[in-house]
Amino acid sequence: MVKKLHQSGLKLTGIAPNILLTHVINTAPFLFAGELDTSGPEREFLAKLVFYKKNLNALKNIDLTEYFHICMAAHWTTAGTFVPTDVDNQIREGLWKHSDIKKNIERMAKLTIASWTWDYEQVTNRKSYNPERGQVMSTHEGTWLSVAIGAYNALMKNKLFDLAKDVADVILAEADKEEKLLLELQEKRDHVNFLRSSALMAHNFGDLDRVIDQWEMPEDDAFRKRIYKLGHKLNDAQNPILVFTGQVNKAFCSVENHRHMSMRQPKCLRRSNKFLIPVGPFMDKWGRDLGESKNLTLDEKGEIIAAFVEGFKRQDTALGYVRAYHGLLSKLPNGLESLEQNLSYDFVQELKTSKFGELAKISEEEMIADYKKRLDDFICPVTNMKF
Repeated sequence: MVKKLHQSGLKLTGIAPNILLTHVINTAPFLFAGELDTSGPEREFLAKLVFYKKNLNALKNIDLTEYFHICMAAHWTTAGTFVPTDVDNQIREGLWKHSDIKKNIERMAKLTIASWTWDYEQVTNRKSYNPERGQVMSTHEGTWLSVAIGAYNALMKNKLFDLAKDVADVILAEADKEEKLLLELQEKRDHVNFLRSSALMAHNFGDLDRVIDQWEMPEDDAFRKRIYKLGHKLNDAQNPILVFTGQVNKAFCSVENHRHMSMRQPKCLRRSNKFLIPVGPFMDKWGRDLGESKNLTLDEKGEIIAAFVEGFKRQDTALGYVRAYHGLLSKLPNGLESLEQNLSYDFVQELKTSKFGELAKISEEEMIADYKKRLDDFICPVTNMKF
């Protein structure tokens, strides 16, 4: 890619920061509408984007570390939205190999460590909970792991071994955190949050594995052996619960958690952080939130339902959109009849008679009971464990 000289003298190989900001505005406008709490050090990444939107001239003076910080902030803010910013490879690899890296690498690595505790709760609905401890896990941990392993490789390449160890220690702490959360959810028999967590854990360690491969870490590297394929292969350093959970995701949730391309069409969903999509298939509450929202017109609710059906046709073994439709209709005064003036006659008939419409008749209680039973009956083919 041709390098572009930024106004500050920084050579950019990726998106200009002002253009990146417009992408955030497009997919997460609620950040700039005062909907989110941006106070406190762990939400500084949100405040940073708000600041630059109001002070575009300040972008003229950034260095590599600040550009990296802006890219991180943009991606953390949008990773849970319908159109995440496309800076993944920059923050995972590209900026760590920049010509100015030697002057910036220590600050960038310390920023990466600090970002492990950024408060992302307001900018994603793809979360699972361990209510007893107040723990939250999302796909943001995968985003963090993918940046952190990039930092680790860059630090090792630049012979900054002590700082590399600091990054490695936090990567291991994240793996231990996810392991502990899964074990506690299993002990509490929290089937729903365990199933949500299986999808999130698989995503998170999948991100880590991809960047390990991207950096071509040698197969005999001790740290690689310690953290590679944690959700796939048994590892003496981690509890088998990780492999069990990976197999649970494969059996129950992997079909549900894709890129949700159909949901990019109804742009009304970008209006509020309350509309961000959750972990499938447990989308009834999301549907209810959409159905009762006064921030969506009936036409827009009809548009959302059309996107549900389109998404289901693309992947008709996934039930998330069916569940969201069930929840949405439950909050309309007359169910589907409330929207008949906002949808075509043929489409309404399709909803009433199709496989999608039939599946939507199943209650949330029945759906959850079925998943609980199937999870209880599941025997992991790798570990022979049961839930």
